[in-house]
Amino acid sequence: MSLTYSSFRAAVLVAAFALSGVPVAHAQLQPPAAGSPATAVSQFKLANGLTVIVKPDRRAPTAVHMLWVRVGSIDEVDGKSGVAHVLEHMMFKGTDKLAPGEFSRRVAQVGGRENAFTSMDYTGYYQQVPANRLGDVMALEADRFAHNRYSDDEFAKELAVVKEERRMRTDDNPRAVLGEQQSAVTFIASPYRRPVIGWMGDLDALTAHDAREFYKTWYTPANAAVVVVGDVDPPAVLALAKKHYGGIKTHALPERKPRPEPAQIGPRRIEVKAPAEQALVSLNFRVPKMTSLEPSPDNDDALALTVLSAVLDGYSGARLDRALTQGPDRVADSAGAGNGLLGRGPQLFSLTGVPADGKTAAQVESALRAQVARIAQEGVSEAELARVKTQWVASEVYKRDSVMGQAQELGHYWIQGLPLDADERLMARLRGVTAAQVQAVAQRYFGDEQLTVATLLPQPRDPNAKPRVAPAGARH
Repeated sequence: MSLTYSSFRAAVLVAAFALSGVPVAHAQLQPPAAGSPATAVSQFKLANGLTVIVKPDRRAPTAVHMLWVRVGSIDEVDGKSGVAHVLEHMMFKGTDKLAPGEFSRRVAQVGGRENAFTSMDYTGYYQQVPANRLGDVMALEADRFAHNRYSDDEFAKELAVVKEERRMRTDDNPRAVLGEQQSAVTFIASPYRRPVIGWMGDLDALTAHDAREFYKTWYTPANAAVVVVGDVDPPAVLALAKKHYGGIKTHALPERKPRPEPAQIGPRRIEVKAPAEQALVSLNFRVPKMTSLEPSPDNDDALALTVLSAVLDGYSGARLDRALTQGPDRVADSAGAGNGLLGRGPQLFSLTGVPADGKTAAQVESALRAQVARIAQEGVSEAELARVKTQWVASEVYKRDSVMGQAQELGHYWIQGLPLDADERLMARLRGVTAAQVQAVAQRYFGDEQLTVATLLPQPRDPNAKPRVAPAGARH
């Protein structure tokens, strides 16, 4: 399973709510506007609280079925980090009806592929199958969502797989170690300080009971959404959802505490020693996130910061590339920027760089900050903004070539509580960001008080060390 940390227009027929005997809660949806495309997105809510989102795409006889659960590592408690991801693994280990591994075999038998993913904010499960086998995988997913079962021995075996996955993907990866350590220092109160895969000490102590309790707490229809994209009809999908998911009982969720980060009162710095060929410097700046599509100071600044990151590193030959990695005076082999626009927890603007031969991490850090300072002083050109926005528009078109990509985006927006037309409205907001707004955020958010710096100090590699092999049963 992967640890990954991504339109809605309602077109719902009232008659669809009477397709089966299972009651459906009233959906507050508007009929499609005149001229709306046949591929508009429909959203329903079953009486048990499950959200169902459907988007027809008839270019191929295939369909993607995804189950999104609004639970991730952000919902864990200290001492049990990694339980959300371990549970994701255990969801493949059986139900009252299915033996361990049988779920995947059944999906393969109908010509499908499947996997799952866990992030800080959510957990997701998906299958891509011929459209006429959608009901088969929906029945399978609903069964394990409601009736996940496994023995303590099965849990112990899978936990060993997860621990080896951590060793291979984090402990043996210097950049992953650096990122994990930096997050732990950047955040104090937020659960984002913990790694999604969990601390090894917590994994050592994790029990099957811990995973079962996490499942019982968070895996309930009111905390989940089914997303279907492909060669399907919304009323037919709704009928299948009511048939397979509608009878699952729901329960109230625990109160989610906000856990805001305390104000940072000075810069933070860490150094991480690990076997590596090159150094790396990573800068995290605390910035506001977008909480809705409506105008507000924080929402507007979050959008402007996203544009700033694209001006710095949104295309080949962008500012960081030109200034740091090109020419006789280059200081870095690579450099990058990114902004966390959306998330259930606090977000960051990041700058990273790998020093070129003969250059230091301190020189790269200075050069990275100098590029932001230059924008703060001089602003950005209209040509740069136009290029960034043109590329975003193109990416919106390209993503529609993938039914999987469309389903991922719909699920991601649902997790964040955004509306059906979030993709179009978000693009409209981004296209409206001005050069003055970009310059203003460059001036506002890049002082030392918001900064956490992590530097990777390369150490000699063990010449006798053998590369790890992916553990049996690991999913990607």
